[in-house]
Amino acid sequence: MTSAAAETQVDTGAVRHYLLGLQERLIAEFGTLETVPFLDDRWEKAQGEPLGGSGITRIVEEGSFFERGGVGFSHVTGQRLPPSASAARPELTGRSFEALGVSLVMHPRNPYVPTVHMNVRCFVARATHAVDIWWFGGGMDLTPYYGFEDDARHFHRSCESALSPFGAELYPRFKHNCDEYFYLKHRGETRGIGGIFFDDFSQLGFARSFALMKSVGDQFTQAYLPIARQRGATPYGGRERDWQSYRRARYVEFNLVFDRGTLFGLQSGGRTESILMSMPPQARWRYNYHPEAGSPEADLAASYLKPREWL
Repeated sequence: MTSAAAETQVDTGAVRHYLLGLQERLIAEFGTLETVPFLDDRWEKAQGEPLGGSGITRIVEEGSFFERGGVGFSHVTGQRLPPSASAARPELTGRSFEALGVSLVMHPRNPYVPTVHMNVRCFVARATHAVDIWWFGGGMDLTPYYGFEDDARHFHRSCESALSPFGAELYPRFKHNCDEYFYLKHRGETRGIGGIFFDDFSQLGFARSFALMKSVGDQFTQAYLPIARQRGATPYGGRERDWQSYRRARYVEFNLVFDRGTLFGLQSGGRTESILMSMPPQARWRYNYHPEAGSPEADLAASYLKPREWL
């Protein structure tokens, strides 16, 4: 095998090994905050279903720290890509696919602790007598209910640290992607304070692109856990919980209307319970509601729900 061929060799076995290890490490590290154990739900698609494969969903509900949280691993295959995957890339139409990933969403009980999302994934589209088309994707983003500039700067600094070994231009590029992606067009606001987001990434060759994905996964707990530990002891009451439920509704709106992963999973016949584990345990909608002017709740919308340069 030539060095050029080796550089494009797709090793999904190595990706799977890393992702399973990452899931275990994430559960162990989040277990330092949570006293309720994560349930271990292993699943496998039945023979004859349009989507094949298996996964492990690790989830906690009604925990001491997290009201709901999940860390899911999936490794699925299909004979034909769904419209959500091939619409923007017509060259993928008709190809079979293999997708592996770890996805995490944590909804804390304390409203002063932000909700957080992270995922890393690898995708391979195949066709007979054609070269595999592969790419990596993922990122992390923070959704606070009350804004703290120190938290936002720490989170973005960690994102930059994960990407800097691979090129100084990647953090600003992936940050911009995140600000654009996690945007609720019908509300005119971002979902939170952003982070980084990348998709269809293969520009560094397989080995280096895989290394970048691993760096994002490995850096995640350093980005989030210090914030969770610092804010987790902050006293709160009914007002803060009410605001948290109202803002969680925005999370639901984004996931059901815009999120590509949710659309891909549902359109391809994926496992619904695992796909929708990202949903908060409760949310609240109010007609034409606006927080009191000058309140901490109003400051979130005024100062944090629009793209900013945090570094």
